[in-house]
Amino acid sequence: MGRAKDIIVKVINSKDANDFVKKTHYSGKVVPNSKLHFGCFLDNKLHGVMSYGSPMLKSKVIGLVENTSWNGFLELNRMAFDDYLPKYSESRCIAISLKLIKKNAPHIKWILSYSDGCQCGDGTIYRASGFLLTGIKTNSNMRIDEKTKEVFSMMTFGHRPNQKDYWNTLTKLKGYQLRYVYLIDKKAKLTVPILPFSEIDNQGAGMYKGKKITLQERRVND
Repeated sequence: MGRAKDIIVKVINSKDANDFVKKTHYSGKVVPNSKLHFGCFLDNKLHGVMSYGSPMLKSKVIGLVENTSWNGFLELNRMAFDDYLPKYSESRCIAISLKLIKKNAPHIKWILSYSDGCQCGDGTIYRASGFLLTGIKTNSNMRIDEKTKEVFSMMTFGHRPNQKDYWNTLTKLKGYQLRYVYLIDKKAKLTVPILPFSEIDNQGAGMYKGKKITLQERRVND
């Protein structure tokens, strides 16, 4: 574990969290639905942020777990860590944030999160943190402006003049979206199958730090 055990995780305000995410996250963007932000501090400085909030399409995912109340789950919709943090920091920080949610918000029964296989990875941190893989699908909602290299999601594209015309000029990004669920309440029951992690390679969805690579290849190289 090394110095990872010295990291302090605590709730921080939206401004500090969003400023850090914009500077550090590969997308450079925040999620407007984020309401609960945890900061990860080492040597008295902020080096990581985890932002939680309601899913943007809440009605479509609430049924993933049986008998979920409208405010009974959250989405971990942004994680941003800089290179200062040591190995294993991400999974440790997630674990601490989940314990804090369980203690201070007992009505939250489970956590949803997605891994962006178009730009980042296939969810290595989630698997190390005890999340369950519940879905793999081709990601058809991400596009890039080849001139500016800015990436847009259809869900958060926003309102702008002639936005449909502009959207149609963008290039589709190739990759997969992987869906993960963490059951804070261990008695909660999923309504969808739990996929074995080997299914990532079976579907060719493996990616790490923006590069296509299988889980098996990573094991061989470790």
